[in-house]
Amino acid sequence: MSLAIYTLTSELHDERSVQSYTQEYLGSLRVEYEFRGSDYADFGSHQLHLIYVRTGGTEGIFKRLLPMLREKSKRPFYFLTSGRSNSLAASMEILSFLQQNGIEGEILHGSIEYVRTRIQTLLKTEEARQFLQGKRLGVIGKPSDWLISSDADYDAIRRRLGIELTDIPMQELMIAINSCDIYTGLHTIISKYRLNGFTLRCFDLLSAMKTTGCFALARLNSEGFVAGCEGDVPAMISMMMVRALTGVSGFQANPARINPETGELLFAHCTIPLDMVERYELDTHFESGIGVGVRGFMKGGPVTLFKVSGDLSRHFIAEGMLTASGSEPDLCRTQQHILLSEKTQAAYFLTNPIGNHHIVAPGHIGTLLKNLIED
Repeated sequence: MSLAIYTLTSELHDERSVQSYTQEYLGSLRVEYEFRGSDYADFGSHQLHLIYVRTGGTEGIFKRLLPMLREKSKRPFYFLTSGRSNSLAASMEILSFLQQNGIEGEILHGSIEYVRTRIQTLLKTEEARQFLQGKRLGVIGKPSDWLISSDADYDAIRRRLGIELTDIPMQELMIAINSCDIYTGLHTIISKYRLNGFTLRCFDLLSAMKTTGCFALARLNSEGFVAGCEGDVPAMISMMMVRALTGVSGFQANPARINPETGELLFAHCTIPLDMVERYELDTHFESGIGVGVRGFMKGGPVTLFKVSGDLSRHFIAEGMLTASGSEPDLCRTQQHILLSEKTQAAYFLTNPIGNHHIVAPGHIGTLLKNLIED
């Protein structure tokens, strides 16, 4: 079971009465959980731990428990309260105490629907966080020369997300490709380094192999790997976070046109995960006119734009609607017209962008991404 619920209860309150409304309240949430009560022995062993503050007068109890709980888990504390028996007031005092001591926490309080949704969000982000732990991503060749603002802090990425980054010489892939095709050569590198994904300095293939890796990347992304372009490490990390939450890598692309007055954006790139599109066509690679580029057509609907900086100190999240997929001949082959939900966010791209590449993810997952990167 991924959710465990523990309790804090003052000895001054009648246990039978408290237990009665505990069952009523927890049942109304309609979430699956293990009820651990006041037994905190396995605290830290589940994906999400909620401490149900059932009554007031529990602040001292929690303070006494805190050293033991911090030994078991360094995650933020989440306090559940129905608002009965001064439980909210006690939760606020506890949270204030934690913040004074540099410990993060949150009170889950409000309507049943709000609390249920918040629990589901926390569960989803905790699942994603565990998914990322121990993942191995390769940087095949250095970032493309034009990515002058896309450095990455390998230590910060490992410390905060649990992702290990490995540098792999481009020549090693070239040798692998010499005896097969690009797709198979990349699989050889994946197997050798036990990778869950990679970013590739793909433009080197144009000069060395007279072809592109666009279709190979499209296939590998659809097979469950993260396969990024141009050696862009921050974009690859952003894709990995999207995959942890959605099961797809997202579309790595750069804005081709922006209307800051209306919030309309056109994103384009020459590859897209095949599991993100309803159909696709093969064309030449746009910049070079050689090899293969992928023109993918996504189903219209909700999307989220996302990007983290290479040291994870900044991020951008914006929700919107994919209104159309394009096929203009003078742009990278996959083209997506997106209308932002908040048109003012378009100004970010013109005043304070995190590099050029951004990730287009299916669905409105802004809250999930915010929880994952900010926690």
